[in-house]
Amino acid sequence: MISSTVSTRRLRWAGALLGATAAAAALYAHAAAPAAAPAAAAVVTVPGMPRVVNPANLYSETATGRVSPALQGDLPRVYVPNLRGNSVSVIDPATLKVVDTFKVGRGPQHIVPSWDLRTLWVANNAERRTDGSLTPIDPRTGKPGESVEVDDPYNLYFTPDGKSAIVVAEARHRLDFRDPKTLAMQYSIDVPQCGGINHADFSIDGREALFTCEFQGSVARIDLVNRQVLGYLKLKMPSTRFKAAGPVDNGPPGSEVCSAQKGMPQDIRISPNGKRYFVADMEADGVHVIDAATFTEIGFIATGVAAHGLYPSRDGSKLYVANRGSHKIHGKPKGAGSVTVIDFASEKIVAQWPIPGGGSPDMGNVSADGQWLWLSGRFDDVVYRINTSSGAVDKIKVGQEPHGLTVWPLPGRYSLGHTGNLR
Repeated sequence: MISSTVSTRRLRWAGALLGATAAAAALYAHAAAPAAAPAAAAVVTVPGMPRVVNPANLYSETATGRVSPALQGDLPRVYVPNLRGNSVSVIDPATLKVVDTFKVGRGPQHIVPSWDLRTLWVANNAERRTDGSLTPIDPRTGKPGESVEVDDPYNLYFTPDGKSAIVVAEARHRLDFRDPKTLAMQYSIDVPQCGGINHADFSIDGREALFTCEFQGSVARIDLVNRQVLGYLKLKMPSTRFKAAGPVDNGPPGSEVCSAQKGMPQDIRISPNGKRYFVADMEADGVHVIDAATFTEIGFIATGVAAHGLYPSRDGSKLYVANRGSHKIHGKPKGAGSVTVIDFASEKIVAQWPIPGGGSPDMGNVSADGQWLWLSGRFDDVVYRINTSSGAVDKIKVGQEPHGLTVWPLPGRYSLGHTGNLR
């Protein structure tokens, strides 16, 4: 099933948000814009990590036109893990049709490009069971290989030097560092105070990683060089949040008192200059802003109901926020789903795109040419292709409960994991 919607209602909502009553301005408060900074100095990275070409924009090598020559033979595809279907749907982005579906392990959560960009791993975490696995996909053929047994792989990342794959063993409160090729265990770091450890991003120099703790409303700071936890940061909750009251095509949702005692942080992404981290929070309905140097929260940007996924634009100027539309882990279809566009430099909202008829945008990535934002519709069993100029939405029917899809191929030199966190 494919549908496309362009609506003036989207424009009315954008006008309401960007426009103007004091109440709306308070509801969509944003962190103060950072002061202008001098030209960035060269970054001293950990040994083995590719150099930071542009210290002012660590996403410079993921710009349009920078797909590695090694990927030229890879099929242009969108790979979608269907969590309840134990399968992967494969979409041809040229036709918006599902061209293949294949079975993988139990509970596939994310499709993760390997550090060297030559394998796409399906993270089958087999929640509440012990038969988790990683299924390799050959990006040249789009076909899966034999799964490798791995304990509790909710998510998968790679150290910036490429020496280790990091299996995020959520149920174990643990990070398992494994050989990136064979997946043999190297060592583990216990993160006991990080219940629901799930998403991560890495410092500009590769020395540290920040992991979100979904069930404790906090973020964990990991020293990758000395292999230890440096500390935890409890995230602040706003006094109000949005009402999850169904589709939001006709205007922004109303507000309610935020009764949640702690947040539910999800995706995390570093700013282009490496000085701030942005953390999506499903309970707070927005994005926390963390100072990278001091590990303190310095701002909050209200975006929409259940902020979840974060994706930088191809030019590194904007951050796309997928608002899943429900504060519940298992929400209903046709919720208050939307996408918020934040300008990295000013930390202000510059666009707001509702999902027509309601939806549940979750995880995904931006196409190589930057024209499309692809997101799974978690509770609607669809995938959204969103035009990054207009916000117009196409919907493609897939399997049951699609989650962390990836688009392939993507520009960049190496992958840090998740659904295509390339640099």
